[in-house]
Amino acid sequence: MVERPQGVVPDAIDFSNAAFPFTASTTRGIFVGAQRLHWHHALELNHIRSGTGFILINGMKLSFQEGDIVFINSNALHRAYETDNLIMDVIMFDPSLLSLDLKFDPELMNPFRSLGMVDRESPIRPEMARLLMSMMEEHRAQGTSYMSLIRSDLIRFLSLANRHLSAPLAEDRPIKGRGMHALKEVLRTMELHLDYGWTLKELSDMTHLSPSRFSALFHQAVGTSPHHYLIQLRLTHAVHLLETTDAKIIEIAQTCGFRNLSNFNRLFKQHIGASPSDIRERASVGSPLPRLSHSAEKQ
Repeated sequence: MVERPQGVVPDAIDFSNAAFPFTASTTRGIFVGAQRLHWHHALELNHIRSGTGFILINGMKLSFQEGDIVFINSNALHRAYETDNLIMDVIMFDPSLLSLDLKFDPELMNPFRSLGMVDRESPIRPEMARLLMSMMEEHRAQGTSYMSLIRSDLIRFLSLANRHLSAPLAEDRPIKGRGMHALKEVLRTMELHLDYGWTLKELSDMTHLSPSRFSALFHQAVGTSPHHYLIQLRLTHAVHLLETTDAKIIEIAQTCGFRNLSNFNRLFKQHIGASPSDIRERASVGSPLPRLSHSAEKQ
């Protein structure tokens, strides 16, 4: 049995300017490297420019489409999926950015806690989209007093969201308390020991749950089985190694927990949509990498 990690730690978000913990970017699709379930201390906003998909947040499934805005709270377990041509703006900021404003409006962060969305027919949505675009442009240009302008837009944005937020549409209840902490420990342990041949009983023992109850909880939070998610983690790491090292493909397969090269190649092609050698060749010429197959994700 492998040694379990000492506690669970969130992802570290790189705020290049430590004096202003805010970052903004635009992504196309949900790529292989972003498929792992993760959590972080930063607050996150996702604005759907186009396309469709869904996101799992603490075990709740929320579908999204063009124009939707998704609020992801600090330390929430989340993982997004693309279903069609997704382009998404991602804004992340440390809660301390608005600590002074919370003294005067303690409800300012409610949109992150409720998992709700602004109604798609609400007349306020264009104004909220405009504020998001303004924050992204100010962050890109970084002109005079850009930090103050971003903060003012962010406060107005959250205030409008708080006023016009509707109840969440998801039918499932979020996972809370001990169940959430136990899942984080399992996920962290799996990531640190990808080459280990985990059994369902070993994983469920970490949570002190029966294998059947653990499987149900895991599927609710992750959207797939522990075995299938472990394969995804291993293949994601394999893609990273193919991009960044000169190691032989058979060595990469073994490092990522695959004992049989033909099985590795088969699963890689099935989930990634290309062979390991194709990925290495694309990385060498700077071509875009493929995404995980959505049909495989639903297993």
